Amino acid sequence: MTQPIPLVVLTGFLGAGKTTLLNRLLGDTALSQTLVIINEFGEIPLDHLFVEALSGDMMMLSSGCLCCTIRGDLASTLETLVERRKNGEIPHLDRIILETTGLADPAPILQTIMAHPLLLMNFRLGAVVTLLDAVNGLDTLTHHVEARKQVAVADRIVLTKTDLAPTSPELMATIASLNPTALLLTAHEATPVQLLDAGLYNPDTKKPDVRRWLNAEAIKDHHHHHHDKNRHNAQIRAFCLSSDVCITPASFDIFTELLRAMHGPNLLRVKGIVKMSDNPASPVVIHAVQHIFHPPVRLGQWPDDDHRTRIVFIVQNIEPATIEATWAAFTGIPIADMADAESYRNNPLKLQSGGLLA
Repeated sequence: MTQPIPLVVLTGFLGAGKTTLLNRLLGDTALSQTLVIINEFGEIPLDHLFVEALSGDMMMLSSGCLCCTIRGDLASTLETLVERRKNGEIPHLDRIILETTGLADPAPILQTIMAHPLLLMNFRLGAVVTLLDAVNGLDTLTHHVEARKQVAVADRIVLTKTDLAPTSPELMATIASLNPTALLLTAHEATPVQLLDAGLYNPDTKKPDVRRWLNAEAIKDHHHHHHDKNRHNAQIRAFCLSSDVCITPASFDIFTELLRAMHGPNLLRVKGIVKMSDNPASPVVIHAVQHIFHPPVRLGQWPDDDHRTRIVFIVQNIEPATIEATWAAFTGIPIADMADAESYRNNPLKLQSGGLLA
């Protein structure tokens, strides 16, 4: 494969409506030349779309899609697809949709895509789409950490069953507190283009669509409208680190290593664009899930007129000042609005009580 294929992760808690949405999407001609990976054929009622079985684990659908099951683990399934694609056993693919189980923690799935050498050559993260039930959503987010993580890492959040229950202000505030950067849609508004081509990798141009993917401006709106007092879950929060200061490549490597070593399990998702000292006009795009950092991508130019470093963090049990102070120590200039910035500037090597080596 000469170009990596966008891989879309479709997730959501039990009963959120993933099967219903997937069936509707698969009937759309926009999804022709799409491969759908599910856990079991029997879980998805696709009989009306079946044309033929290509093998015991793959079927061709009348919409032009392929549908296969996960055999073994995800990595082995994707490795098999790479081999079959190379051998000409399956046709050209525009994208892959991976539907997770309702209880899935999405982080290991994203890590598999981002860390496996063969998969990195052949696939790119197209988007993370999370479904949330408007009827039971607030209760689900209150009692199930998997559901909170599914919402926190999403690029798109689809509210389902809105015809059965209005979306309460409490539910909307909770979603915004967990992930203010995601685009929020109802199931009726969700089109294939809105849902499936929303990630870092733009299948139309084969280039990173950083501004849309990062959506750092949403963090400002979130803090302006909601403030921390309305965070429903005190453990998961989102914030954006912004800085005009260049960082050296060596310092940035150490910065990310410190993040990985000290906070890895609590970095639910990190995505950003970074101004490097070796070539300030050519920024670097970064993407991480927990301790796995995707290989950085160097852009030819900035995607917009804002030439600052902007890194969006969605974290669990980490205070923004902790990461901001670490960044300040490596750039030599504190973040302008960082809490207690003066103390970090005066004593940058101080070991803070929270375990921060800045």
